[in-house]
Amino acid sequence: MTKLPLIGITLGDPAGIGPEVICKALSNHHKNKTKIYTPLVIGSKTVFDSELKKYAPGLKSRTIEHVRDIELENRTINVLNIESPDIDSIPIGISSKAGGHASVKSIEKAASLAQTKAINAICTAPINKESVALAGYSEFGHQEMLARIAKLEKIGTMLIARQLRVVHLTTHVPFRDAHKFITKARILDYIQMTNKAFKTWGFAKPRIGVAALNPHGGDGGLFGDEEAEEILPAVETAKSQGILVSGPIPADTIFLRGVDGDFDAIIALYHDQGHISVKMHDFHRSISVNIGLPYIRTSVDHGTAFDIAGKGIAQSTSMEEALKVAASLASGKGFE
Repeated sequence: MTKLPLIGITLGDPAGIGPEVICKALSNHHKNKTKIYTPLVIGSKTVFDSELKKYAPGLKSRTIEHVRDIELENRTINVLNIESPDIDSIPIGISSKAGGHASVKSIEKAASLAQTKAINAICTAPINKESVALAGYSEFGHQEMLARIAKLEKIGTMLIARQLRVVHLTTHVPFRDAHKFITKARILDYIQMTNKAFKTWGFAKPRIGVAALNPHGGDGGLFGDEEAEEILPAVETAKSQGILVSGPIPADTIFLRGVDGDFDAIIALYHDQGHISVKMHDFHRSISVNIGLPYIRTSVDHGTAFDIAGKGIAQSTSMEEALKVAASLASGKGFE
């Protein structure tokens, strides 16, 4: 194990922009005088080397079989090689069975290494849900795969853009069904899970805000009763457990308060309520962090971007931020 946190970086779908943004991010990290992590790329060395030549010509790669084989050599990136069938013939910018297979195998390897503490954190590049389905997997997203591997019923997704941190009560659920998940039990569970995660990351008394669902927080029941019947009882129960939590707070003000520093984390009730707020605040620097996993996992907050894959124009800002946060959390420094 190296002195700097060892971050396992999965390549994502080879047909997308993942390998490109990883190479650009690693190139920029190498240029920094102060290094904050040691990268370990997990995935196809064939794919990685192809992108490395284009986007980080000052770096080279080295294949390893085990984490214990890592060597720290200037300008050299260690790669835990995972070759997949037909990896050489994956078309750029198109969903494919081979791309889905390569994506999942690298994730499974990274999760295995993180759970055994062979690496200090995982940082993932984007995968494509259609490719994953073509490869025969029923779990289309990272979160579902990681929960299955860790044998957990659920883990949470938190989006971050600078000081705005938003945990999502629901993610990939149709809007018409999202209200079914807005229950006292689930909200309380997510408040507790958020509080526990932030304490692990060095927050002695995390300040948590819970968003309302309805316009103006329901206006005393005029526009809905979820605030009174589900959200407020969960908040009051959490308070009785010593958690510093506030809510329900109307969604048109709570996220601004998060930006202003009133909360360490905000719980949004459905996908777009949280995603729009974070991405409007700082789209390119927004990233994802899981809560509830037994290890640190960060990710870019964008997709495979098949429409620009292979054109060399993808920005690596989100990947750089995800790696920075992974390193900071792994080093016990919180969200520096």
